[in-house]
Amino acid sequence: MYLILMILGIALWAGAHLFKRAAPAARANMGDKGRGPIALALLASIVLMVIGFRGAEVGQVWYPPVWATHVNNLLVLIAIFMMSPAPRKGKLLNNMRHPMLTGFGLWAVAHLLVNGDLASVILFGGLLIWAIVEVVVINRAEPRWHPTQTGTYAKDGMFLVASVILMGVIGYIHFWLGYWPFG
Repeated sequence: MYLILMILGIALWAGAHLFKRAAPAARANMGDKGRGPIALALLASIVLMVIGFRGAEVGQVWYPPVWATHVNNLLVLIAIFMMSPAPRKGKLLNNMRHPMLTGFGLWAVAHLLVNGDLASVILFGGLLIWAIVEVVVINRAEPRWHPTQTGTYAKDGMFLVASVILMGVIGYIHFWLGYWPFG
């Protein structure tokens, strides 16, 4: 039952994000009033994924190696940086078309490295597939793209420091939920 809730959450997440591209006329007809229902769908998807993941039985598919924790933490830090405003306001990632989706995919891969249970494979694997599909769909819908104005390395540094702090907060939340993420 819990795995089904989690899969429904993943499907709702993907559907809400892809709605604009899959049904552009319907989304355009909704106008700004469509933001509320989309936001509620995304919130509901997160709730379903969390309830499903937390309630799912643990069945190991593989046993991650000890070193994977350190690789996971590095990848998650990079992912947080990529999902920050740094790609638009900094210089390092300014020429990258989909830094947020790439960071999200990196986050999913990092979690697949350290979680070998079936629920994790479904959750993080499903979200990784969504991120890849989203990039493909956006590239097909909008093949022309130009980077924004180049930012500064100082902004990159500022967002890197913020990313380290945010990772500490996320680590504390993981600890509070019963997972020690720092090996």
